[in-house]
Formats: sequence, C-alpha cells, structure tokens
Amino acid sequence: MIVLKSPEEVRKMTRAGLIVGEVLGSLKEMIGAGVTTKEIELFADERVRALGGVSAFKGYRGYPACICTSVNEEVVHGIPSSRKLRGGDIVSIDIGVYLDGFYGDGAVTIPVGEVDDETGKLVRATEEALYLGIQQAVEGNRLFDISHAIQRHVEKNGFSVVRLFVGHGIGRELHEEPQVPNYGPPGQGPRLKKGMTLAIEPMVNAGNHEVKILDDGWTAVTADGKRSAHFEHTILITEEKAVILTKYN
Repeated sequence: MIVLKSPEEVRKMTRAGLIVGEVLGSLKEMIGAGVTTKEIELFADERVRALGGVSAFKGYRGYPACICTSVNEEVVHGIPSSRKLRGGDIVSIDIGVYLDGFYGDGAVTIPVGEVDDETGKLVRATEEALYLGIQQAVEGNRLFDISHAIQRHVEKNGFSVVRLFVGHGIGRELHEEPQVPNYGPPGQGPRLKKGMTLAIEPMVNAGNHEVKILDDGWTAVTADGKRSAHFEHTILITEEKAVILTKYN
C-alpha cells in the first residue's frame, strides 16, 4: 500500500531530510586523498547525532555502519573500512536518518581530486538523470515516467542503469511501497498523487548493468569491474513540482 503523507508528517520528514542534506554537504568538504572510508563514517555518525538524528542504516537488517561508502567499481552498500581514498577515485556515500518517527535518505558520488574524463561524465550523467527523474515526479504522472526519464538519459550517455537495486517509497519506514525502478516504459505504474514521498536513486554503471555481491554479504560491485555512480534524493510529490527534502549544497 502506498501511504500519502499529511502536512504534519511532511514537516517531520523535512526535518529528517535536512539532516541528510547537511551531512552530505559537509562530507564533500572532508573527502580527499588519504582519507579512509572509516573516517568518513565516524564524521557522519557524529554529525547526525549532533543534529538530533539517529542513523537509519546502523543495525538495519544487520548492516554494521551509519553510512555506505562505495568506491569506484562498488555500486552500493560498501562498508566503511581502513581503505584510503586515492586521487582519481570516486566514492558514493549513502546515508539515512531517522527523526521523530520518520526517515530521510540520500546519496551523492564525490570525485577524489581530479578524475578522468569518462569517470567525470559518468558522475555528471548520473546526477543529471536523478534530476530529470525528479522533474517527472508530479501529481498525475505515472511512476514509470520517472523511471523512463532516468533510463533514457543514462543510455543516451552510453552508460547502463543497474536493475538489481531500485528506489523506494519512504516515510515511517525506510523502505515503503512503491518500488521505483530506474528503467522502464513511460505511462506505466501507479498514478502519482500529492503526498507521496519517494527516494529516487539512480545507480549507473560505466559498463553493463550486471552486479554481484561480495562475500561480506553487503557490498555490490559491477560484474565487469567498471566504475559506478549513485545519487539519491527523498522527494515529496505535489500538484506542481516535486519538493526535494534532502537538499545539500
């Protein structure tokens, strides 16, 4: 069942989303060559708590950390560790926050210093695809209008959309109905209604869309070893245009 949020529930989700956005914006400032993904985790965990939130990921289905840090060929759910970032890497950071009964969820891919042209294009195309999907998230459209806009832009740029992982509804639960694929035909799926809240999150591979899960049971990597990028916002559907609840600078 797709749950429509009341104005009061939206206000609570907005507060959770603001923490997500603030933390992601702050992380952009600290990431550089030599920084470990565990250091990023510790910073994020402290910042979330300082802002009054609770990590949505830590302990969720057994996940051991506050954030996911996925480097280069890692698509999603990378576990923070002693791994040091190197110049030319990219790192995708996914964070969820719980506050006052509601969740916010967001992700960003950050280049570590200068990256090669193909990697830069991958990151740009993924972020652009997110916002093109968000443009379709208005009352009266269909769910797969979002999906199609993302897929079309990604494939136009010569990349592929991950099929195994999708976006999702969000609210009192971190993952609610509906699932939000990043691919599919326009004009299909549930009709979008005012008060729906969605986490839209394209995951885009430089090579083919296939992924595999590492032995840790969490980290998903590209099957061909090529790089992957990931961006995500929690949004609210209104009569006119989607409201982004997880904005960051």
